[in-house]
Amino acid sequence: MNNTFKAYQVKENNDGSFSSEIKQVPFSVLPNNEVLIKVHYSSLNYKDGLSASGNKGVTKSYPFIPGIDAAGEVVEDKTGSFKEGEKVIITGYDLGMNTSGGFGEYIKVPADWIVPLPENLSLLQSMIIGTAGYTAAYGVTRLKRELIKPESGSVVVTGATGGVGSMAVYLLAKLGYSVIAVTGKMDQKALLELLGAEKVIHRDDLYPEKKALLNSGIYSAAIDTVGGKMLEALIPQMEQDGAIACCGNILDHELNTNIYPFILRGVSLLGIDSGITKMPFRLKIWEMLNETAGDFPKEAYSVVSLDELDDEIEKILAGKQVGRTVLRHEV
Repeated sequence: MNNTFKAYQVKENNDGSFSSEIKQVPFSVLPNNEVLIKVHYSSLNYKDGLSASGNKGVTKSYPFIPGIDAAGEVVEDKTGSFKEGEKVIITGYDLGMNTSGGFGEYIKVPADWIVPLPENLSLLQSMIIGTAGYTAAYGVTRLKRELIKPESGSVVVTGATGGVGSMAVYLLAKLGYSVIAVTGKMDQKALLELLGAEKVIHRDDLYPEKKALLNSGIYSAAIDTVGGKMLEALIPQMEQDGAIACCGNILDHELNTNIYPFILRGVSLLGIDSGITKMPFRLKIWEMLNETAGDFPKEAYSVVSLDELDDEIEKILAGKQVGRTVLRHEV
């Protein structure tokens, strides 16, 4: 094995700006963790865009290699938990935040971050799913815990063309739910219908004509990926015993609402933190994805190289990403 590997590395310049380059980096940049993994695929998530643009709320020090997802083969495991050549996936934890991530050809992670590749999925399929699909599946699981069933009524998915949103539309439809996809990209209506949306509406149409403490109950459940005013609009429109799985703050991190939907209709607001999930539950989510997510439509994802990452990062930060973007390393 060479002394260096190829990676997309972001550095902080003398003037405080940030820039990226694809370069050979020494293995010494990797942390002193137990398991060395040869990365075949990663994927692009909003948090990767933040890390790549120098957001120190995500990544504290630079130069740094982003990539919160990785799928590949074990090269060495000092704990003996995984065999050489075993195919594995890592999503979340500190990977790609302050631990060198999947935008490099190698990563070194603790053994207890690793999930064995599910039997029905290829490494590519696991990264088409990635953190976005895992988050969507976590949201669906939380809704099911609240006894939201296909016969309960329509389920809204906001930010439906994004990574989490597109996966949520797809998974809910596969499980028999009637899905209303909410988007600002009505030119992607056909794609959302291909993913399984029964109805596609413009995001502006989600807001009621008159804002009230309680609006008419329209939706049985929702997976909200954007937060802010869109989440504020959803809460008063939930039906009795409705539930919203909340997993994003792209629109805003603040939430202004009132107590009445919760105490008069029994509405539940469910937090989704997919980064740090206890392993037993994480494995159950991947079992679900193993059974449901292997045939995500090819029209809803793209595969790119390291050389194409800058353009894709600009897209995701500008809210222009559609579906999933997978990074493929040369193997």
